Amino acid sequence: MLTHRVTIEPFEGDGARGEVYGTPITGVRALAVPKTTAVRTADGKTTTSDTTVVLLPGQVCPVRSRLTLPSGRKVVAVAVTDADGGGLPTPDHVEVVVI
Repeated sequence: MLTHRVTIEPFEGDGARGEVYGTPITGVRALAVPKTTAVRTADGKTTTSDTTVVLLPGQVCPVRSRLTLPSGRKVVAVAVTDADGGGLPTPDHVEVVVI
């Protein structure tokens, strides 16, 4: 199901010279889904996302991380949800809304 590959540059915080990112993680299995979603950003503003990225359970992708989609488009994670069914037979995954 996760037929795409993305690159994740995990957000680590703000430094004296701006945002700090960890080492890029390449070849991350994903599914980039065109999906329009209204989302609230970390600073409280409402915006619209046109893509949601589905990752394997446990994949680390903090809010404000940079992702490179299969198309080469560079986006930023504004909302990350760990969809864990708690042992129920559900498709556990990490859902990342990007702008």
